[in-house]
Amino acid sequence: MLLEHRGKRPVVPESAYVAPTAVLCGAVVLGERARVLHGAVLTAEDGEVRTGADVVVMENALVRGRAGHPVTLGDAVLIGPHAHVNGATVEDEVFVATGASLFPGAVAGTGAELRINSVLQVNSRLTPGTVLPIGWIAVGDPARLFSPDQHDELWEVQRALDFPDTVYGVARGTSMRTIMSRQADFYGAHRDDRLLD
Repeated sequence: MLLEHRGKRPVVPESAYVAPTAVLCGAVVLGERARVLHGAVLTAEDGEVRTGADVVVMENALVRGRAGHPVTLGDAVLIGPHAHVNGATVEDEVFVATGASLFPGAVAGTGAELRINSVLQVNSRLTPGTVLPIGWIAVGDPARLFSPDQHDELWEVQRALDFPDTVYGVARGTSMRTIMSRQADFYGAHRDDRLLD
């Protein structure tokens, strides 16, 4: 659903895909081959939302531009299901996992990884390549990471489950640019979906 808000309309290139149950409201500008999946909301009631190329915003994610804090998503970015990006800048090749939250004025540097349910607090900056572990909170500029107990032990178990191969069919260490190009191709199949009566 595309909504005009305060005289501003979403801009969606031909190469992009927006699911029928997704919402783009106001000054939202999608990059080439962007994919906005079911239930996702990109809303720019009072601040722009702009994505780069090969960006995937997954199911039920919220991306909200704010006055004084527009949202910018760089190229080859994944915004996971139920993630919350509110007035933040996400540079190129960043992985924002399920349930992660980024707050106004936050910056996730190029190649950063925000794992499940992590939080990048207001006016905080993750330096390029930083991994914010599961459930951790990053605060400050540059951000200091504050952890729940025993994350290292959890990660040792999780690493053996081989998320990159299981989900994306690639070896650990494959670039986000490569992964997201493949994901954009995969989700591009939705462009041929038909609305049923």
